[in-house]
Amino acid sequence: MLTWPALADARAALVDAQIDLLVSPAVEEIARACPYVDGVIVDGGGSVRELQRRLKTGSYNAAVVLFSTARVGLSLWSARVPYRLAPATKLHQLFFNRRLRQRRSQSLKPEYEYNRDLIRQLLIDHDLPAPAPMPQPPFWVLPTNRQRQTINVDSACLVIIHPGSGGSARNLTLNQYAELANQLTSNRPLSILITAGPGEADQANLLAQSITQHKARVHVSTDGLVAFAQVLAQADLFVSGSTGPLHIAGALDVPTLAFYPRRRSSTALRWQTTNRVGRRMAYSPPPDGDEQDMQAIDVVSAAKAASSEFLGDGNDRS
Repeated sequence: MLTWPALADARAALVDAQIDLLVSPAVEEIARACPYVDGVIVDGGGSVRELQRRLKTGSYNAAVVLFSTARVGLSLWSARVPYRLAPATKLHQLFFNRRLRQRRSQSLKPEYEYNRDLIRQLLIDHDLPAPAPMPQPPFWVLPTNRQRQTINVDSACLVIIHPGSGGSARNLTLNQYAELANQLTSNRPLSILITAGPGEADQANLLAQSITQHKARVHVSTDGLVAFAQVLAQADLFVSGSTGPLHIAGALDVPTLAFYPRRRSSTALRWQTTNRVGRRMAYSPPPDGDEQDMQAIDVVSAAKAASSEFLGDGNDRS
């Protein structure tokens, strides 16, 4: 999801170009939903020769690699793609004839901005102007209207909490999520939907049982990522740790309340969501403690701040 701003930039600048994505099978569905590309090549990890053949068939003029691997680099080189741009990192950067030094490990800006920098470099190298104005959120506009009947929401204010992390980063405990949920307030009738992916239903049900101040129920996602995005688009607030569903919500410009460790590779700045500035809120462990001690985060203060910012009467859900 953090490539979509860069893809939006590429589409805005290269209106008539054929833009294809090379992705792994895990993200094929959401890649095909991307409004900024014309085609998707799914790389299941077979032989380099097979990938090289598929790339060569496309007769591509240029390739921009946002996440560099030796296998992809070798395939592009052997397919003789004339212009091959990637971050200047690791030994396999030698397969690319244009490299951009970014030092992403320093986490000085959001990941999506590093990706946008690569598209800017592509345009500079080909004497093409950057899009003006630059594309802005939301980066994903669903084709259907957001109707609450989709998940039978009967309240005026919906908060979605996704407690699972898929092991992608440190997260709050279920007790913390329950305390946060119980502290949320709104001038409108409020209900809470706990979302769960594969293998997460048990913890979602435990969390729902611990929420006593609001009506809470569980939604287990079984119909794919696009259907899941249609559920997330209905939220007045999405709450989670640093994980994939958070970035789907951000791309939809849903207000987000997110929790990150302070470790440099995992900070709130590095993995910032792509929603508008006034629609995202982030918390991390305090600076005088362990950078990964998520239990040190004051979830009561977070709940109060999010309630004031996002859950009052007249909250803009457009």
